[in-house]
Amino acid sequence: MEPMTTLSEITNMLKEKGYNIDFNLKESCIECGGNYLQIFPGEFIIDKHYRFEGISDPADEAIVYAISSPKYNLKRVLVNGYGISSDKITNEMIKALDEKQE
Repeated sequence: MEPMTTLSEITNMLKEKGYNIDFNLKESCIECGGNYLQIFPGEFIIDKHYRFEGISDPADEAIVYAISSPKYNLKRVLVNGYGISSDKITNEMIKALDEKQE
């Protein structure tokens, strides 16, 4: 099996595993579907993350997060830029976006 190397391959694979619909990252939470649900640190888990680095263009840098929330019984995907294009978030959110360690 060849390794997945593109953002779309990873997001498609995650959707097959039940990580449907995308989250949006806000300063102190993640949210679903036009702000109808806000999930704060402690209410979600980062199950896995995938980092993409642009070879020639720093704007191509992104992280794909596979996120679950036992409290809300859902699994979603968050795609976020990092480096120059990263969003401003709180320290609490930075800690919450660390992948769980087993």
